[in-house]
Amino acid sequence: MRKATLRFAILLLLSISTISCAKESIEEEVNSYNHTAEEKVNFDYSEIENNILELVNAHRKSLELEPLKPIAEVSLEAESHNYYMLEVGKVSHDNFGERYENLVAAVGAKSVSENVGFGYRTAEAVVNAWLNSDGHKKNIEGNHSHFGVSVVDDEVGRNYFTNIFIRK
Repeated sequence: MRKATLRFAILLLLSISTISCAKESIEEEVNSYNHTAEEKVNFDYSEIENNILELVNAHRKSLELEPLKPIAEVSLEAESHNYYMLEVGKVSHDNFGERYENLVAAVGAKSVSENVGFGYRTAEAVVNAWLNSDGHKKNIEGNHSHFGVSVVDDEVGRNYFTNIFIRK
């Protein structure tokens, strides 16, 4: 927990910091899709986060869709949003536009979508819930190339989930 808190604090300091679940870039509005992160960022995935990554890719494979590759910067954005939801005490897509802009600048995202969740105890439970929701399922099955995930628990052990999908 201490490591995650430190990572969150560093992310907040480095951030140049709408409610929406997906956004396509408009070339005239945002023309930074060739930008890439110049510094390697590490993200230590927990067991439940790794399981979510694997389950999402297994579902995509079952539909003959390309697997998504994890990107640490995307997972850090997801983690930052989890800490925000934890702080305000509600599950939301608040500030999605900022996450979108951060990912365009940091990793050259052309489109960004996200799924959030709360309270599930296992990766299977949250992924199944997403697959049983049309909007969330559309994000999982969408035209994406990469993704990131974060799971953060509150003081009584309830999990907040953010899974962000991007196309580069």
